[in-house]
Amino acid sequence: MMQFIPQILFIISAVAGIGLFAKRLLEIRKNILLGKDADYSDRSPERWKNLLLLAFGQKKMFRNPLVAVLHFFVYAGFIIINIEVLEIILDGVLGTHRLFAPVLGNIYTALIDAFEILAVLVIFACAVFLIRRNILKLRRFISHDLDGWPRSDANYILITEIVLMCLFLTMNTSDLVLQSRGYGHYAAHSTGQFVISGLLTPIFSGFSDGALVAIERTCWWLHILGIFAFMNYLPYSKHLHIALAFPNAYYARLLPKGEMINMPAIQNEVLYAMQPDQAPPAEPSAPPPKFGAKDVFDLSWKNLLDAYSCTECGRCSAACPANITGKALSPRKIMMDTRDRVEEVGKNIAANGSFKDDGKTLLHHYISVEELRACTTCNACVEECPVSISPLEIILELRRSLIMEESNAPQEWNVMFSNIENNFAPWKFSPDDRDGWVGV
Repeated sequence: MMQFIPQILFIISAVAGIGLFAKRLLEIRKNILLGKDADYSDRSPERWKNLLLLAFGQKKMFRNPLVAVLHFFVYAGFIIINIEVLEIILDGVLGTHRLFAPVLGNIYTALIDAFEILAVLVIFACAVFLIRRNILKLRRFISHDLDGWPRSDANYILITEIVLMCLFLTMNTSDLVLQSRGYGHYAAHSTGQFVISGLLTPIFSGFSDGALVAIERTCWWLHILGIFAFMNYLPYSKHLHIALAFPNAYYARLLPKGEMINMPAIQNEVLYAMQPDQAPPAEPSAPPPKFGAKDVFDLSWKNLLDAYSCTECGRCSAACPANITGKALSPRKIMMDTRDRVEEVGKNIAANGSFKDDGKTLLHHYISVEELRACTTCNACVEECPVSISPLEIILELRRSLIMEESNAPQEWNVMFSNIENNFAPWKFSPDDRDGWVGV
């Protein structure tokens, strides 16, 4: 029975890790579906193209080739090295050691060589990113919207990835030394030299067999338990974009940049004002529709998916002319605030069975009027986002509520609105003089 204890412990750890991860993903899905329905089923070929180019190919990242290559190392390492996790899981469940080695032969050695090279590249890239964030302190990484947890979150992830890769290399190195000594079951699973860990074996040559076994087993357990822990940390972190970037790229908005999503009811009102003969017969008035968004319930599910997909990289804010000139607006903060509000609402519903009014709304309590008015609707944030997020859609919906529900607009805007209503143009000219100002 004692020989099965490691397997039992491993199975318990795996079930707990995967179960908690699945539970959290279901919570996030419920939160996203709090948003209004929206149809993104059109133009499927273009959507698959976006998925391949933006999510898999990281097309927008390559505007800065050096950073893109480093990011690709981390991305590829995360995706490809985790293929090796399959063997670890099967070894843990079955009580075997390097299950695939005798089956794949030289192919196995070549695979581990590739994984080790990727591991070194991941360590290098993560180290560079840590330096950029904490020593060079790029402007978009030190802005105040990252104060507190968001700044620490990025560092924790980078350090964790370095640790996991080091554990992987150390595990392989100690295994190779034990193989070379013909010790126990390690000798029965000879793999040959690995490209990186083979260079590190002299460091471990002075250790006893018992010490090497302890190192190899400790690294093995820490590596897989670290992966389970990392997996459950992701849904609470900005690095959830590792998973959500793919659906978010597929459901990216395909309308031309700058084209607003208008409300048919408002368009018809304008049409009927200008062409009364097209107005339908008078009918009993229906309750007025809600204009724009005041809270997360009023946004679409795609807007909420955007919020959860945000990488907090700050490229949107770095490109925002309002932010650059010192105004309060930060598109990154818009997405972070939206995600924080969705999380708060989700917890409220989980605790009470349904949403209990907490006296808060996304508009005013999370995102201020000053931030919304600073937006020039230039689309720079949308253009720069590497995972196809649109902070502008949220800004426009909140601003629509602000103006049409609360009549809260600057005096200059009210003058323009009045001119459009009375003169059908933003300027204070009579409609009879239209030919005069059009020809200027």
